[in-house]
Amino acid sequence: MSTPFDLLLGRTTYDIFAAYWPHAPEQAGAKPLNDATKYVASRGRPKLEWEKSVLIEGDAAEGIAALKKGDGAELQVHGSGNLIQTLLRHNLVDEYRLWIFPVVIGSGKRLFSDGTIPAALKLVDSKVSTTGVVIGTYEPAGEIVTGSFALD
Repeated sequence: MSTPFDLLLGRTTYDIFAAYWPHAPEQAGAKPLNDATKYVASRGRPKLEWEKSVLIEGDAAEGIAALKKGDGAELQVHGSGNLIQTLLRHNLVDEYRLWIFPVVIGSGKRLFSDGTIPAALKLVDSKVSTTGVVIGTYEPAGEIVTGSFALD
């Protein structure tokens, strides 16, 4: 979060973030989140009270594609699983930064859920934190190329 960025959030994640971050400016990470422009995708017309929040009008995919063509800061999606599915369907993801925590929960909401279009990813960077979090940076790499275990 050291590089300037704006946020692209689904409505539920926006509500969760807006209930906390504007009221906890002393917390680590609060300043860049509060300073960022928050673009919100919602099927409704929510009242966006968190400073620098903007509703994406009309079709979310079209609005996001237009934002990507602009000269603004990097757009980051935090959480927002349903919005990510829209981005994937419309080929609007340039880079994935996936954090894998060393816990097994077994159930819960999945980032790549039913309906996700299969696609190959290329690892372009990886790090491991002191607490064992694996941070992988991936770029889209087109269609999946499958192999075989068949003997020649």
